[in-house]
Amino acid sequence: MNRDVRNAELDEILIGGREPARITIVDYNPAWPARFEWERARILRALGDGVAVRIEHFGSTAVPGLAAKPIVDLIVTVANADDEAAFVPALEHAGYELRVREPGHRMFRVPTRDVHVHVWADGDPEVQRSLALRDRLRASPEDRASYERLKRELAERDWDDMNHYADAKDELIGAILSRSESSHGVR
Repeated sequence: MNRDVRNAELDEILIGGREPARITIVDYNPAWPARFEWERARILRALGDGVAVRIEHFGSTAVPGLAAKPIVDLIVTVANADDEAAFVPALEHAGYELRVREPGHRMFRVPTRDVHVHVWADGDPEVQRSLALRDRLRASPEDRASYERLKRELAERDWDDMNHYADAKDELIGAILSRSESSHGVR
């Protein structure tokens, strides 16, 4: 995708605008799962009963042995991700800052920027895709190694926004998911 077109898209969905990014990749930290559990409990307390359908740890910090940006990613599924009144005030009151607002998806982060909380509707295909990638990387040493190599290579560049870094991984992610689909029937 053309960089100017992508920047225009990002300008529409990012709260606070694009942020030039220097990506840092660190070796796997065995404390990341505990941080996920702490944030999971915090989110459940904030939202109360019945709002979060599920909460999952995903992304590279959810894959033992994989180097990653030191940012713990969580998926929170809700009945309707566009019904902000159902979850945004509670998450903001708990200290999460709304960063992304796009149809069907909201993303929050903490002030220290080491936790991202992605909210999608339960059943959204992006949830299944994200968890399928996590599971494939957990199961395949070859895919895990190629993904880490690419991430380290991309981290050498400066980016207009972290989303450009994420976009640069799309081709490899597609190939990894394709292998996952052919071996496990994931769609």
